[in-house]
Amino acid sequence: MMLGIDRSAARYTWTAAAVLLLLWLVYLVRSTLFIFVLALLFAYLLSPLVDLLDRFLPVSRTRTRTPALAMAYVIFVATVVIVGVQIVPRVVEQATALKERFPKMVASWQQPAPAPAESGTVSSIKAQVLDTLRTQVAARSSDLIGTLPEVGLKFLSVASDLIFVVIIPVLAFFFLKDGNQIREHILSLVDGGPRRALLDDLLADVNVLLAAYMRALVLLALSAFTAYSIFFAVVGVPYGILLAALACLLEFIPMVGPLAASLIILLVAGLSGAPIAAILIFLAAYRMLQDYVVSPHLMGHGVELHPLLVLFGVFGGAEVAGIAGTFLSVPVLALARIVYLHIRKARISAGVAVRQ
Repeated sequence: MMLGIDRSAARYTWTAAAVLLLLWLVYLVRSTLFIFVLALLFAYLLSPLVDLLDRFLPVSRTRTRTPALAMAYVIFVATVVIVGVQIVPRVVEQATALKERFPKMVASWQQPAPAPAESGTVSSIKAQVLDTLRTQVAARSSDLIGTLPEVGLKFLSVASDLIFVVIIPVLAFFFLKDGNQIREHILSLVDGGPRRALLDDLLADVNVLLAAYMRALVLLALSAFTAYSIFFAVVGVPYGILLAALACLLEFIPMVGPLAASLIILLVAGLSGAPIAAILIFLAAYRMLQDYVVSPHLMGHGVELHPLLVLFGVFGGAEVAGIAGTFLSVPVLALARIVYLHIRKARISAGVAVRQ
């Protein structure tokens, strides 16, 4: 105690103030941090390909990962260009056509069909329900579908921005090239002993988590696009490539994204005269397979979050950081869970050691 100030209380106060200041600084530079996070996730996306190419290159004492990195980047860019040339023009074309035809589709659907011979009460109730449904669809769906071309063009303009085309791959290159050195530097900040071992295990689990998460997201999105586009082509759903691409993009938003994609698909299919029953059965079966078989297998045991917690993270992330927050909500919550489990494990181990 000095000058009436408790040293422990002062130390805790300064620690809390430093943490709050750090959080405030992180919030100020959130846009820059998001770019670095995207670069890190992009590095995890390319990491399996780099490792595969690196195993086939000649072994020497002076060999580095740079040739494998260069080959991986060439393969990735070539794949993106080929897919973009084949798919993007068709998506934009179908989005524009849907925007032009959508008012007519809604108007034709609003016209009530001749009612069959039914009792007066049943016929009246059915007519009121249909009229209410048509009114709500006309009021809500025009804005939703009308913005699809703008959303697609906005996505293309963002993707063509210099930062996203150049800076993120460059940052990812350094993450891939110097990842081991960065990890060793982080470990060197902690003295040897239990804390260093704890940090080492934590970094290893985070590495496994992010690698599995990115691999799962990309594979789930690609599988959604492939399955949806094939089924829509077989059944004859109009604007199939556009709807499949929309489902592919929304797959990156946990739970809420696939649900929104299913609602839009059913809306467009219903207004265009496609077989709703077959589409509904397909969507239900595919979501069951995707959510309960494929996704848990790809995600592994790193992302073990309750659906309520995932929903909270998605909506909370949207409030804090918009689309970026929804995209990062699940990995952030999973990282927080890993940190909590490691700290809890260390405290339990320390308690057992003290009792012994």
